[in-house]
Parts: sequence; C-alpha cells; structure tokens
Amino acid sequence: MVFQKPPDGGWGWVIVIVSFFAQFLCYGSPLAVGVLYLEWLDAFGEGKGKTAWVGSLANGIGLLASPVCSICVSSFGARPVAIFSGFMVAGGLMMSSFAPNIYFLYLSYGIVVGLGCGLLYTATVTITCQYFDKRRGLALGLISTGSSVGLFVYAALQRELIELYGLDGCLLIVGALSLNILACGSLMRPLESSECPSPEKAHIDKVPDQYYVYHEKEKTVEENISILEKGYIDEKCTNNLPDCKQDHSLNKNVLSSTNVNEKDTYKKKVVEQTNFCKQLAKRKWQLYLNYWEETVVLFKNRVFSALFFAILLFDIGGFPPSLLMEDIARSANISEEDYHMPLVSIIGIMTAIGKLILGILADFKWVNTLYLYVLTLLMMGAALLAIPFARSYFTLAVLSGILGFLTGNWSIFPYVTTKTVGIEKLTHAYGILMFFAGLGNSLGPPIVGWFYDWTQEYDTAFYFSGFCVLLGGFLLLLAALPCWNACTNPSSKLPPNTYSYKVASSA
Repeated sequence: MVFQKPPDGGWGWVIVIVSFFAQFLCYGSPLAVGVLYLEWLDAFGEGKGKTAWVGSLANGIGLLASPVCSICVSSFGARPVAIFSGFMVAGGLMMSSFAPNIYFLYLSYGIVVGLGCGLLYTATVTITCQYFDKRRGLALGLISTGSSVGLFVYAALQRELIELYGLDGCLLIVGALSLNILACGSLMRPLESSECPSPEKAHIDKVPDQYYVYHEKEKTVEENISILEKGYIDEKCTNNLPDCKQDHSLNKNVLSSTNVNEKDTYKKKVVEQTNFCKQLAKRKWQLYLNYWEETVVLFKNRVFSALFFAILLFDIGGFPPSLLMEDIARSANISEEDYHMPLVSIIGIMTAIGKLILGILADFKWVNTLYLYVLTLLMMGAALLAIPFARSYFTLAVLSGILGFLTGNWSIFPYVTTKTVGIEKLTHAYGILMFFAGLGNSLGPPIVGWFYDWTQEYDTAFYFSGFCVLLGGFLLLLAALPCWNACTNPSSKLPPNTYSYKVASSA
C-alpha cells in the first residue's frame, strides 16, 4: 500500500494527541510497576529475581512480539489494533486483581498486558510516522512522552489507591481507566492511500514462475474439465469393466442433455476455486520468501546490525532502575522522612522531559541523531556505574533524574531507525529491533534480582548493567564512524550534511 505524502499537520496533530493519551493509559501501570513490585514481594513472599519477572514480562513481552505486532498493524491497520489492545490491557489488569500466586501474574499482568502494550506502541508509532515527515522527530517525541507522564502519575496514583482500596482494588480501578484507550484508538483515522500500485506488489506480480513452489503450467478450464471427466470414466472402468462402454455412452448422453450447462458451470467453479487456491498459496509463499530476503538485506546494513546489539544491551542494563529503584532505596535504609517523592516518579517526569528535548533536537539538520543516541548510551552507562556509590535519598534522586532524562532516547530511536533503513522498511526493521529490546527488558530485572539474591546487595548488579550499556554504545559508535565509508569507497565524498549511517542504509 502506498500512502499519500505525509501532511505534517492537520489531522496528524489529532493523531499525536490521541497517541499521547493512549500511551499514557497503557504504559502508566506497567512502567510504574515498581510500586506494585514491593506489594507483590510482601504478598507472595517470593525472591526478588522471581518476582521481577512480572514487571519485566509486562515491559518486554510486547517488544518480543514486535514482529507479530508489526504484521498485525500492516494487515489490519493502526485503528483496529489500537482498539483491540485496549481490551487486552484492561482485561489483563482486572484479571491480575484476582491473582492467587505469582505464576498467575506472569500470565495476566506479564503476557496479556505486555502484548496489549506492544500492539498499541507499534500502532501509535507507525501511524505517526505516516502522518509526519519533516516534523517526525517532534511528533514522536510528543507521543512518547505519554508513557513517561503516565509513569510519573501512576507511581503516585497506584500508591494512593493501594492505601485506600488495597492492591486488588488498585488493579481493578487502573484496569477500568485503561478502557479509555478504546476512545483514543477510534480517532486514529488511517492516512488515505494513493491509487498507484505498490512497488512490492508489482514486484511480486513480475516474479518468474521458477521461484514459486507450484510452477507447473496452468491449464485452461476446458482442459481441467476433460481431466475430471476422464478421471471419472477411468474410475468406473476400473471398478466395473463390463459396464465401461455403457457408462461411457451414458456419460455422453448426459452431457448432451439439457442439464449439460449446469454441470459445466459446476465443474468450471470447481476448477476456478482450485486455481484460486493454488495462486493464493503461491502468493503467500512468495510473501514469506520476500520477508526473509528483506531481513537478510537489513542485516547486511552495518549500522542496523549494530543497532540491534545496542538496543539489546541497553535494555538489559538500562531498564532495571525504573523497576527496582524503590527497592534500592529501601535496601539503603533511607528513612521515610527523607522520602519526599517516589524515585519512580522522578524517573517518569525526567523521561518525559528527555523525550521532548531529544525529539526536538532530532529535527535540527545540524544534529546527527545517531551520534546523539550514542551519547545518551555512554552517559547512561556512566550513571549506572555510579548507583552503588549512592547512599542518600538526594543522590539517588539526582541519579534517577539523569537516568530518566537519558531514557528519553526512546523518542529518537524510531527516528534513527527511519534514517537508517527508510520509511518503506520502517515497520519491518522496527519490529526486529523491538524484538531484541523486549528480550533485554525481559532479562534485565530478573538478572539484577538474581544478583541481589546471590550477593544480598545491588552493587555487583549495577556494575554489570553499566558495563552492558557502555558496550552497546561503543559498538554502535564504531559501526557509525565515517572511516568505514572511506574504506569501502575511497573515491566518494559525502556532502557536508549527510550522515554516515545514511550511506550505510544504501545496503
């Protein structure tokens, strides 16, 4: 499907507003799961690593299923997928209020809510990129702040609801609020498509027969009818040889009777349906082959290959603080008198500010968004290494603010991906990258929790987390260096405003 030129405004601003509130309602509770994490530790008495799986699944399973989510958005559109995701998030939260043990939460809160979040995130990012081109960085920054504002609000809201109505009542109320996602999804009007045929569709139509599974010569309707008649006669002759000639003459009489038109029509329909099924199987198989061919082409892109390593390591090390920061403060024996604001709320509001500022910076032509993203990774790695030295609420609050601001690089990640592979391959490439991000989200908190269960302190865990993020940043920086392009094609010179990863995207 070929869409019209992005309007960079108009109804696109409505898309930005509803996407903001949809992410606010959807991601508020899963990102502020650190408040619920403490309650689940006391309610079920399980280890920190085991309990951390609930929050990590909720934030990681949707990203792990990003290829499936991308296929759903491509097949059904952003509006139906967003509405369906609202039912999943609300249903999963309400089911979690009746959880008898931690394993039930793995399903209800981890998988159901996580899949709903993944579907909604892919839908909002895809439709926003379709409506915006020149202001895409600003638009993505605005919608991505919805989840951060949700983290800031829901951290305090869930704590208050737990005090008033208990853990079960809190989950029921939060689930009811999530039903407002249905109203937001209904306003995601798809961008009208142009009448010109899609290049991919035209390419599929021109594919030679030798690339198909079924490549035999197609027979005409008359040939297929004769085959059916011959098969029927041969079967009768085999079963009853004396009556073979009689059946053959009887068959000719029937064909010459007044009912011949009805039989011919029926046989033609059978043949047409057979050919249709064969053509459908060919087309589906070719689409499957094209998907894997495009995947191979994407991984030949040096920067894209480095991106998926960087996002994997970033989420392994960078996601645990938002889930475990409250428990870190409790483990540091910080008194409640010094606890002026939840650390998760600080992370949330600073993430919103970071997403907005980084999104605005990405729209400036003189800013290389890939290097900006690398800078955020290196700074976050250094901040994670400083957490073991924090022994007061003020120090943890400052580090939480820094980590939250740098986590705002999520707003420019779709922008970097688009510049690397192009808007035509965004859905495909973004789904693959989000799969690795989900893998990191799912593994990060349990790994940190296991480190604590093993050593009874968080120092070793955050040394490991900081090392992972720094490693991902250095790998991406090495892949983006201009010297690679000079080695590949020494005679070519890049224009002053051309980024090195744009050249890499030509692969």
